[in-house]
Amino acid sequence: MASKHLKSLVLYTGLIGGMLISMFPFYWLIVMSTRTTSDIYKFPPQLWFGGELWNNITRVLQQIDFWGAFLNTLFVSGVVTLLVLFFDSLAGFAFAKFEFPGKKWLFVLLLATMMVPSQLSLVPSFVLMATFGWVGSFKALIIPGMVNAFGIFWIRQYATESIPSDLLDAGRIDGCNFFRLYWNVALPILRPAFAFLGAFTFIGVWNDYLWPLIVLTDARKYTLQIALSQLNGLYNTDYAMVIAGTLLAVIPLIIMFLFISRQFISDIAAGAVKD
Repeated sequence: MASKHLKSLVLYTGLIGGMLISMFPFYWLIVMSTRTTSDIYKFPPQLWFGGELWNNITRVLQQIDFWGAFLNTLFVSGVVTLLVLFFDSLAGFAFAKFEFPGKKWLFVLLLATMMVPSQLSLVPSFVLMATFGWVGSFKALIIPGMVNAFGIFWIRQYATESIPSDLLDAGRIDGCNFFRLYWNVALPILRPAFAFLGAFTFIGVWNDYLWPLIVLTDARKYTLQIALSQLNGLYNTDYAMVIAGTLLAVIPLIIMFLFISRQFISDIAAGAVKD
């Protein structure tokens, strides 16, 4: 009994230690956003909050169109996430539960595209966007990102294990076509997979810097990452202001993650109870 309590103590101590280590960068981000740039360079480091948060935030709002970039990023991230959830779930469901010619080779080709670094496609993607006349518009951010190989792979793996084939057969007997099976049978079961894929996609699009930097030419359409990069001076950078802007950009992601993770855990628990 004593050894069991000791193992539990070690386990919980390790988990709490890991949690504190993983949360420290966010704590440090908040602390530095409340300090001045000179405080950031001090040694030993200033580990408690200062009184410069509002001043730093005010200067961020004066230097860049933060709220305009925030709305642009929210729009692009939201639309891309919804499109990815729809198209990737359709394809993943089809790969998991339906047979069609070339299924195996198409899935192998899909996996092969995941091995190609995204940087290699920047030039051909830009040429394609220029050919369509989409450079400088949100379409250049949304259309190329509305389907991705990882999302299809993730939904396919989840659907293979979680959706019983007998349930689909019962739906076919009742006269359900593919879209009825997808909408009425697959979607309720795939909710935990949707929660993860939605959070993963939204955070990825929200934090994307390189592709928007290449295709966006109008300052009114800049996303947050591009707008925040303008806070860096040519010869001198006010790091306290930059960190305050970064904090403003991170807060929506934290809120979204807390909501999605709660939904994800509740769906997993509900599934476990049903089983």
